[in-house]
Amino acid sequence: MWPGALPLIALLALLLHPARCGQQNSKMNFREKEKQVLDNILGPGSYDARIRPSGENGTDGPAIVRVNLFVRSIATISDIKMEYSVQLTFREQWVDERLRFNDFGGKLKYLTLTDASRVWMPDLFFANEKEGHFHNIIMPNVYIRIFPDGSVLYSIRISLTLSCPMNLKLYPLDRQICSLRMASYGWTTADLVFLWKEGDPVQVVKNLHLPRFTLEKFLTDYCNSKTNTGEYSCLKVDLLFKREFSYYLIQIYIPCCMLVIVSWVSFWLDQSAVPARVSLGVTTLLTMATQTSGINASLPPVSYTKAIDVWTGVCLTFVFGALLEFALVNYASRSDIHRENMKKKYQEMEHSTSVDPASEPFEPDAAANFAM
Repeated sequence: MWPGALPLIALLALLLHPARCGQQNSKMNFREKEKQVLDNILGPGSYDARIRPSGENGTDGPAIVRVNLFVRSIATISDIKMEYSVQLTFREQWVDERLRFNDFGGKLKYLTLTDASRVWMPDLFFANEKEGHFHNIIMPNVYIRIFPDGSVLYSIRISLTLSCPMNLKLYPLDRQICSLRMASYGWTTADLVFLWKEGDPVQVVKNLHLPRFTLEKFLTDYCNSKTNTGEYSCLKVDLLFKREFSYYLIQIYIPCCMLVIVSWVSFWLDQSAVPARVSLGVTTLLTMATQTSGINASLPPVSYTKAIDVWTGVCLTFVFGALLEFALVNYASRSDIHRENMKKKYQEMEHSTSVDPASEPFEPDAAANFAM
């Protein structure tokens, strides 16, 4: 045999080895394999998106959907509208055994879709939603991942404006609980059950800043509802907000205290300086009334008394009391002066009408001498 033939044969055997050829083919045909798997499991003859998945372990029980949230931002919390705006990433995960596929030895980790209509979707809705929209810049912020065992992960970024009924009795020293409620619209608990994902079902972005509130904590719970059409699965998140007092201290409490102190300056003015004291009292009273109306304009009209109403009412009473005190003092002063004047006049009248008794005997004699 030719001396150089043996190494050449070994090199050809290595290059033509079936495992190496299969590896090259798998690399080359990976996307083609993914397309074939999608066409196979989502074909019109093999999958019907109108039929819900079976229960756990292939039973006839309800489909289990596990939910988790990632709160990206909380834009506004409106007291007058009793609502708040939140942007979040919403995720659902369930098992659909009809979507199982061959992962080719771990090479195909999951399949990705962007069209939610291709697979069955839970009919979840937000019960206390006022407004909402999806995000489509630059592409729709949504994806669906299908795993080899049939697990489906649905994720979407949405912005919501949700109602938040508030109790303002302790305003602005209050805490408010705003809820996020999610429920099934058409499937009853016999067909669909929502559960919170185990571990950490709700995540909040770090360094969450709110204009006038602080997010103290959040709690997850269940809120299944019964109607005349059946029982429906429901989840809720309670967000506990604490109102920041520093804003109201600077904008409301300190100005009110200053107005009350300014109204007390009239106590040191001369009681005869009527224009100065009246102008000062009326100005502080009108300023306090304007401050009160401005506070009430930023709050909804409620039937109960708020803590801020007590504060502004007391401050308004002090300012009005200072003006009323000047009116009473001025009236009392003028009454005293009038009484003193009347007393002097009375004394002068008595003195002018009094007659000197020593001059009476000489008057007849003078008249007689004049007659003579």
